[in-house]
Amino acid sequence: MANKYVGAHTSASGGVYNAILEAEQIGAKAFALFTKNQKRWDAKPFDAKTLDRWFSELERSGIKPKHILPHDSYLINLGHPEEEKLQKSRHAFIDELQRCEVLGLELLNFHPGSHLVKLTKKQKEDEALVWEIEKKCLDVIAESINIALDETNGVTAVIENTAGQGSNLGYKFEHLAYIIDKVEDKSRIGVCIDTCHMFTAGYDIRTREAYDATWEEFGEIVGFEYLKGMHINDSKPPLGSRVDRHHSIGKGEIGLDAFRFIMNDERMDDIPLVLETIDPSIWAEEIRLLYSFIED
Repeated sequence: MANKYVGAHTSASGGVYNAILEAEQIGAKAFALFTKNQKRWDAKPFDAKTLDRWFSELERSGIKPKHILPHDSYLINLGHPEEEKLQKSRHAFIDELQRCEVLGLELLNFHPGSHLVKLTKKQKEDEALVWEIEKKCLDVIAESINIALDETNGVTAVIENTAGQGSNLGYKFEHLAYIIDKVEDKSRIGVCIDTCHMFTAGYDIRTREAYDATWEEFGEIVGFEYLKGMHINDSKPPLGSRVDRHHSIGKGEIGLDAFRFIMNDERMDDIPLVLETIDPSIWAEEIRLLYSFIED
């Protein structure tokens, strides 16, 4: 049996420990969660009762902290061009890392950030201009990460690749590598690859040949030592559309083969493989399907 840990982004509503209970109900060996309301800036610290329940349920479940991939608030933009909003994002990100610390978690998944510059169609075609704007924002993102890591302990900041919708950065492997290069503590930086985002950003994984070529590129540009988790999603939009819309496994544009390849790829061993597909009612079914792909 391959060393794979599949789960889904479960709900922490009513208490973070509920994410563990939902994970168990769907047969998950890994899971993701928000440690606070992802649509709010602030959150009350965890009370002792919640923490006691969290640790007891976690121990009972047998799920290891390294197979849990918490996600930060969607409000945070570590590359925000406005100083006040950048500082607010940095403060919130530090708080998210500290919340993970308190829960004994090892990872925090986050979207790198957006430059928010509105470009005309003609400007978008100017690759040198686009790269200058992106690089400036990537520098700010890296600085934000360095500040946050200096203020916290133990938790690895895990950059999620994006579809490249709007002015979101992280849609190219080069973006991820650029940020990693600027982060001072390499032991606390990693990446999470979302298959839907990867595909709509233009990286094909549908055939054996395309899958091998894409991951070879990832290995050369980013490096597998930084792969700390994956989001396992099919895609509604087509290859290279730069639109972020997930689909159920095998029901989108990616198809089943790519997920079969992942489940038999040793490079994805011992990391959280987390579903964010669109129908939670079939997550248990999707988890069983993914495990069924493992070849002896």
